[in-house]
Amino acid sequence: MSKVQAIRVHEHGDPHVMQLQEIELEDLAPQKVRVRHTAIGVNFIDTYHRNGLYPIELPHGIGGEACGIVEAVGEGVSKEWIGKRVAYVVGEPGSYATHRDVPADRVVEVPEGLDDKVVAASMLKGMTAWYLLKKVWPFQKGDDLLVHAAAGGMGLLLTRWGTHLGFRIIGTAGSEEKAALAQEAGATDVILYRAQDVSEAVRELTDGRGVAGVLDGVGKDTFFGSLASLRTRGILVTFGNASGPAPEFSPGTLGPMGSLYVTRPSLFHFIAAREDLEEAAKDVFEALQNGVIGGEPHLVEPLSNAQKVHELLEARQTTGACVLIPDAAA
Repeated sequence: MSKVQAIRVHEHGDPHVMQLQEIELEDLAPQKVRVRHTAIGVNFIDTYHRNGLYPIELPHGIGGEACGIVEAVGEGVSKEWIGKRVAYVVGEPGSYATHRDVPADRVVEVPEGLDDKVVAASMLKGMTAWYLLKKVWPFQKGDDLLVHAAAGGMGLLLTRWGTHLGFRIIGTAGSEEKAALAQEAGATDVILYRAQDVSEAVRELTDGRGVAGVLDGVGKDTFFGSLASLRTRGILVTFGNASGPAPEFSPGTLGPMGSLYVTRPSLFHFIAAREDLEEAAKDVFEALQNGVIGGEPHLVEPLSNAQKVHELLEARQTTGACVLIPDAAA
């Protein structure tokens, strides 16, 4: 067994339920690799696992993505992986740690020239943007898309990549400062949701048509305004719950509103096959290498400061991506 440092949660609650502890890793199982983390991505879904919105059997770890070096491989895995720099995204929480054992078919090799912190901050968000923009719906070049929380880590990435793909991105933000960030990322217009009615503003910006799609990671507070912003046969893609779960609604309302569509997709259904994972990673790495997405994370903190990072995240005090660094390397 190997002793490592890891954030553990023994009860659901606010950020203070996360504790940095010394734990023991079992002997490395077949078809797995042991990764020594150099940088760990932080995502809003981590707060759902911590607070119990997405229930997980206790005690458990937190975090689903990281970048690092393969230190050992289990039976059935080529020893050629040892020493390689890799990144991964998995559904089972536990990446807030110095080391982790991960299924070998879930790791991808990181190309040279990409910074570990940038990669760690971009895997889950990048792959999420990949399937939202390229896979979940056949959006066409020139389509108008509404991106909520456009100055957040996910929102900025969607705005940059969506603009690169030829979509017109209309963003929402809570302040002039955040609106400026979204516009720098490529948003043609940004709606200040605290001062403006979002759906009315969308109609004005689209000559009354509405948008082809809404990419909504906010949830409860934006759901009905998102529906009201869609054009005929438009789609609401609700992929997050920053303000709480989306409310219940009657499907019968979608017809009179313009034969609308609503979907609640999950990244892991789009990368379940190894070939799909490799396609997603290839696209994300190319987007990072070409400067389409990426850049230095907004917030980089030691692993021991995970509580602070979650507090800032839930208070919407962050812009861009957040990364944790194992304390020995911080």
